Amino acid sequence: MTVPTPPTQQFASDNYAGMCPEATHWFMQANASGHQPGYGEDIWTQRSTDAIRELFQTDCDVYFVFNGTAANSLALAAMCQSYHSVICTPVAHIETDECGGPEFFSNGSKLLITEADSPAARLGKLTPDAVEQLVTKRSDIHYPKPKVVSITQATELGTVYSVEEVRAIAAIAKRRKLKVHMDGARFANAVAHLGCHPSEITWRAGVDVLCFGGTKNGLPIGEAVVFFDRALSEDFAYRVKQAGQLASKMRFISAPWVGLLENDVWLRNARHANAMAQRLYGALRDVPGLRVLHAPQANSVFAQLQPQAIEALYAKGWKFYQFIAGGGCRFMCAWDTTPEAVDAFAADVRAAHGG
Repeated sequence: MTVPTPPTQQFASDNYAGMCPEATHWFMQANASGHQPGYGEDIWTQRSTDAIRELFQTDCDVYFVFNGTAANSLALAAMCQSYHSVICTPVAHIETDECGGPEFFSNGSKLLITEADSPAARLGKLTPDAVEQLVTKRSDIHYPKPKVVSITQATELGTVYSVEEVRAIAAIAKRRKLKVHMDGARFANAVAHLGCHPSEITWRAGVDVLCFGGTKNGLPIGEAVVFFDRALSEDFAYRVKQAGQLASKMRFISAPWVGLLENDVWLRNARHANAMAQRLYGALRDVPGLRVLHAPQANSVFAQLQPQAIEALYAKGWKFYQFIAGGGCRFMCAWDTTPEAVDAFAADVRAAHGG
């Protein structure tokens, strides 16, 4: 039996991609810069945090951690006491894929989940009405007090909140004295889709804390926790240290950010990934027996395939996830996804469906 050669590019996750050239360049520059102070006191961490402040056009506080779970969990812990709660969607990463990290680091803050069966929920989104419903559900002392609204931008289902949608959610949050957290693992892809300035979808819209994803956008490792409300970052450095997220050689996390932010490489990478998702969508939407769940807005395509087609694609060595979209398959594009890889995968999908 001949074993097929695995494809060189995959569609399971944008985490599969390596470093983009610009990140690699500055990583090597940091390595060649001689001895540097540890724990974030180096020139590269200063340079990258200044670049983030310049990008968002505000004097925010910036902290680097190793991964998105730590970024979200520690950011939420900075805003919550153990008796508080966080409002999010049923598909939010903090609910489904962080192994209780937000609850653990906040010493028990509860996640309050909105209803799953609504038009917005089916697109992975919160709405002001859903937030209001949970906030006003109960106000007695036996119920965990709502403290934070958490939105994911772009969402876990590949959709994007408009500027107006973020403003509306933030407005109800402020009215109810809640803070707004944004899980921005694919923030760059959302900005690329919207064509807005990064500040317009964050602090100008009412977001207090952003977890700005770099790993999925071409970095080797590392997310930035950006506090637009700087009062919330009091003692956050201690949280980072206690959680084992303070890198002793911080420059190797922060220097690649210089390459990502310089000349808007972060945005170029995201635009390319989004374009590859659009290419894949165009190739799949007319495949017989396949249903694309919705047109992509960021860098993913969600579709329902026939079971035998899924098995045939796995047998050819293709990798993709099925657990995220209620039984549908998620096909994720990255900063380095090639048109040839998209076309090869789409051809195999069509063949697997008898097309």
